[in-house]
Amino acid sequence: MAIASNLVDKDRLPRHVAIIMDGNGRWAKKRGLPRVAGHKVGLESVRAMVKACTEFGIPYLTLYAFSSENWRRPSSEVGFLMRLLEIYLKRELKELDDNGVRINAIGRLEGLPASARRQLALSRRSTAKNSGLTLTLALNYGGRRDILDGVLLAAKAIAKGKLKAGQLNEEVFSGLLQTGKLPDPDLVIRTSGELRLSNFLLWQSAYAEVFFTSTLWPDFRKPQFIEALKDFSQRERRFGDIAPVKR
Repeated sequence: MAIASNLVDKDRLPRHVAIIMDGNGRWAKKRGLPRVAGHKVGLESVRAMVKACTEFGIPYLTLYAFSSENWRRPSSEVGFLMRLLEIYLKRELKELDDNGVRINAIGRLEGLPASARRQLALSRRSTAKNSGLTLTLALNYGGRRDILDGVLLAAKAIAKGKLKAGQLNEEVFSGLLQTGKLPDPDLVIRTSGELRLSNFLLWQSAYAEVFFTSTLWPDFRKPQFIEALKDFSQRERRFGDIAPVKR
């Protein structure tokens, strides 16, 4: 289904949408279900966002799937989330590939279970040549850690003579981050009513528009996404200037 002209200004869509998928546990609790039930239904919201971005021609979607802090959760829940990641990648791989979606990942992936790493690597290889939506999964990811890793890379490059200290600017540093090959997000969405970024893409979101919604992630589907896009299309992006900047 194409975007209706009265719903969203298709000339003012974001190129890169990043989503903090929050509220699975609360969604389940409200229904008297175990937390894992919320994670299961949340996968349907992931499918809906991938499909919507593909339909709308939004080229980049980044999902905060598992933060570096999420290891603090009960081991049974963490194990379920890792298995759910594998299930999603296995179940959706053919459809994603058929629709030209390229799977990407950021975070300290070496910290994931071996089986999850293998499936993620297979999915990335299988879709590497696709030129449609780039779907980036942030796994074992933390924004502060990402910045610190970039600082260490810069320091090593300077120490080895591959980079002069005077050459290090924002553009060069951005390229050292795990998102170096991605444009910065234009729109960051957080579900569940929380009003914080929770260590997600801190450097990259410096000038992103942020949309907070009280909708819990399992209930966040295409209609709610359209509301976020409508809100984004009505904002004036100044980037520190006194007049809106066209990008």
